[in-house]
Amino acid sequence: MKIFLKSIFLLLIISSINFSQVVKKDSLQKNINTLQELRDQLDDFFGEQNFSNAFWGVMVKSLKTGEIIYKRNADKLFIPASNIKLFTSAAALIILGSKYKYQTDLLANGILLRGTLKGDLIIQGSGDPTISNRFIEGSVTKIFENWADSLKAKGIYEITGNIYGDDSFFDNNDYGRGWLSDYENNWYAAPSSALSFNNNTIQVVIEPTQINFPAKIYTIPNTNFVSIISSVFTKDQTKESNISINRIKGTNIIQVKGNISITDKSILKNVPISNPSQYFLTVLKETFERKGIIIRGRTGVISEDKINIDHNNLIPLLSHYSVQMKYILKEMNKNSNNFYAEQILKTIGLEENDYGTIQNGVDACVKYFNQMGINMENLVLADGSGLSRLNLVTPRQIVNLLTFMYKHEEFEKFYDSLPIAGVDGTLIDRMQRTIAENNVRAKPGYIDNVSALSGYLKTISGETLAFSMIANNFLAPPVLANYIQDSVCQRLINFNRN
Repeated sequence: MKIFLKSIFLLLIISSINFSQVVKKDSLQKNINTLQELRDQLDDFFGEQNFSNAFWGVMVKSLKTGEIIYKRNADKLFIPASNIKLFTSAAALIILGSKYKYQTDLLANGILLRGTLKGDLIIQGSGDPTISNRFIEGSVTKIFENWADSLKAKGIYEITGNIYGDDSFFDNNDYGRGWLSDYENNWYAAPSSALSFNNNTIQVVIEPTQINFPAKIYTIPNTNFVSIISSVFTKDQTKESNISINRIKGTNIIQVKGNISITDKSILKNVPISNPSQYFLTVLKETFERKGIIIRGRTGVISEDKINIDHNNLIPLLSHYSVQMKYILKEMNKNSNNFYAEQILKTIGLEENDYGTIQNGVDACVKYFNQMGINMENLVLADGSGLSRLNLVTPRQIVNLLTFMYKHEEFEKFYDSLPIAGVDGTLIDRMQRTIAENNVRAKPGYIDNVSALSGYLKTISGETLAFSMIANNFLAPPVLANYIQDSVCQRLINFNRN
């Protein structure tokens, strides 16, 4: 009911706004035959009165002729939100390559004797963001289950020592520079780590029981790593569900409060965890034990426990490889996965500068972005995802990046990773049943008072355009910024030089 009322409210807002300056109903399908005509009409779009106190930065370029079709504050700096992922994607493809795979190693620090590892099991992580069921069928612990099966196939059914995690390839800065403290309880702001599991989140499931009785609450995965404090009760069908979840800062104690309607089947909430490496190791140990491997010791992180490991004496047991980078980028861009973006930028830092930090990743990108015509001294890259409000880029820099990638050998992978208007990803609900559907390939971006859309489209005459549209400091509902961006895309597609 709330979603329905919200939709009606937004429709009323849109219908009450005078869009006569912006678009006439029958003109969306009309070919625009002169550049001046097009530019005048785009000026009307971006001059919409509800954005009179805001700032639009726009640039549109023909990739056929190199001509600048339209620009508006193209060289001003804007907060780009998730459009930063375009920079992360381009850098990943150029520096790491579309076939790059993460490697996670399981090593024995001891001796193998008659089905027993007499010593410790070491898990060495390199930042793989995909250890979950994102790319594999089965439970979220399916990869850990496969590891257990592999160890048993090698004759290992018992580990007398501890399970240690080596997360030293990345720094221990969980969150991006400039991230708001408000983000800490949100699944889209999960912490980063060289050892990461299930996007470093846990799913809390709330199910109704009997009216006025406590609700049933459990987690996926089922683990002792978190503690749930619940005060959720089941209410009759006249009451709407109202659930709030809060993880106590610096802990893995999750408070769940509110009511769930007897008519709801279940409510799912994803919550980021604290201490990703220990989360990884705890669930791994629990999974191994469920699969019949006896663990005599505990879990620990090498850097925290300050133990000395002689890596020359470790025995390789197995290596796990992720899917290729081209598939990882698809997940990152189509679903705007912030966690993947942060992991990737740190990975670039690791591969190029021997240590996975955001700054090392940014430093590694400098020469490549300079080749794209992007002056790195005239922008700010604070993170890989765009959550930080410290990021600053210009529409021209984004279009220069899109232009460079259009000519690059990895362009197909870059293009395929972008959401398709009206078809998939974060553009699935936009531009449906319009000329832009299944045409526009672009990355949306949104944080409070920021809306961006940058990518590619093809005009009806077959001309490919690269574009970037960023709105900052607006107070109108975000749906109105989307409306303008989507309408501009339709206008551009209808541009016909002939």
